Amino acid sequence: MTLPRVSIQTEDFDLSTEVAALRRENKGIGAVCSFVGTVRDRNEGDQVSSMELEHYPGMTEKSIEAMVDEAFRRFDIFGARVIHRVGLLQPLDQIVLVVVTSAHRGQSFQACEFLMDYLKTQAPFWKKEETAQGARWVDARVSDDAALARWGIVANNAA
Repeated sequence: MTLPRVSIQTEDFDLSTEVAALRRENKGIGAVCSFVGTVRDRNEGDQVSSMELEHYPGMTEKSIEAMVDEAFRRFDIFGARVIHRVGLLQPLDQIVLVVVTSAHRGQSFQACEFLMDYLKTQAPFWKKEETAQGARWVDARVSDDAALARWGIVANNAA
């Protein structure tokens, strides 16, 4: 059974389970690169008690699928899996997983970083943090746009 390349879900994920499933798909895999992002308890100097993520079902998956297609065009990879959680999350909760497989580590590292740079700026998610000062929406950062620009993708998301 082939895994979906993109999953948007409220439930948590298990890194070892996801990597093992992706590795089973190709005996030629020599490298697996993964990134797990977690919710921090601080942002912009303020304590964060929770984060809520919203998305537009259908549009979000389609957008990320297109970027996974682009990763396959740009890099010599065998497989990719992106899981992004939505809903109410607490500090230390896992929020995103990107796993990429290839024959050699360089292509896996590059494709994984490419996908994360895209997710940080272009994937249609809306993040709201709960702080002692009240709720606030999280804007894209200039540094995130700059990270995406090195791949030749221009983003003007930062406020």
